[in-house]
Amino acid sequence: MKNYELTVVFHPDLEMNLAPALDKVHQAIESVSGTITKETNDGKKRLAYPLSGQEYGIYYFIDIDLPADGPKKLSNAFNINSEIIRYLLVKVDSKKAKLAARKAEADAKKAKHESEEEK
Repeated sequence: MKNYELTVVFHPDLEMNLAPALDKVHQAIESVSGTITKETNDGKKRLAYPLSGQEYGIYYFIDIDLPADGPKKLSNAFNINSEIIRYLLVKVDSKKAKLAARKAEADAKKAKHESEEEK
């Protein structure tokens, strides 16, 4: 299983009732034997340019683990879903992710050390 980041832009009219559309995404991930590791709802935002006649979209980020044939099957499922304006599925480079985590940890330690020195 490989780690992927999925970004989904939902139709803005679903803002009040996003749960059914999100359940469809979860079912699609589970149907390809994928597992969800992290989810983040970034809320309704203005799009850089209109997509499908919409100027706003609801951004949702999901970290998932998928088998080798999972991305293609998910792509097929998301292409026929009218509730999804746009999606992006990106494979995570594990080496870069570990490096970024270490850098963030080092930055946090440095900031804590600097704040202690100021006191």
